[in-house]
Amino acid sequence: MSTPGRGLHGHVLESLGPAITAGEYPPGSVLRTDELAQRFEVSRSVMREAVRVLESMHLVESRRRVGVTVLPASEWNVYDPQVIRWRLAGADRPRQLRSLTVLRSAVEPVAAGLAAQHATAEQCAELTECALGMVATSRGHQLEKYLVHDIAFHRVILNASGNEMFARLGDVVAEVLTGRTRHEVMFWDPDPAAVTLHVQVAEAVRERKAARAEELTREIAVGALQELDILAPPPASGG
Repeated sequence: MSTPGRGLHGHVLESLGPAITAGEYPPGSVLRTDELAQRFEVSRSVMREAVRVLESMHLVESRRRVGVTVLPASEWNVYDPQVIRWRLAGADRPRQLRSLTVLRSAVEPVAAGLAAQHATAEQCAELTECALGMVATSRGHQLEKYLVHDIAFHRVILNASGNEMFARLGDVVAEVLTGRTRHEVMFWDPDPAAVTLHVQVAEAVRERKAARAEELTREIAVGALQELDILAPPPASGG
């Protein structure tokens, strides 16, 4: 997971990006690059480079004689890993986590079923290795180490599906899992039942049991949503 930029323009992005995704600059707001360059104490060329990155994410639109206009959330590239990271860092985290977890629940079970049909021997071995790594780090408050194996496990599932569209969601899933850990939307130790399910998914994929792999992965997704209900409940609706 790479950051969108390093050095000066990366510093600008790490301030402007979260501010835009958090709504500090409402849609239609016009950002003046000269003013921003002064504020961040960078050159106009550095500021333009930062704006180009934000444009690539569809967070802003640059027009001559108008300036840099903040776009509505409906225009954002919500699959961009950096946009996901910024949104997860903001106040809208519970809704964003829920949205991404629902996406996972729709995609990953199908991907697991396909992986059981298409995974290579190497991918099966890698999946088993990841699952065993999750078991080994699932106790003793080792969430950061557990996260490495968890991300790798889900990347293998998506890649082994043989569907290039699913495979491209690897970075999205990685950001969800990372955000859940870094923002403490997880228990101190992972749910033992969820860890066991991952081991069983690896077995089902290796044994070419597509229906079972899909069913077990769906159980993982349901558990993740239930965990969100406890740790990041949705805001109460007015009435």
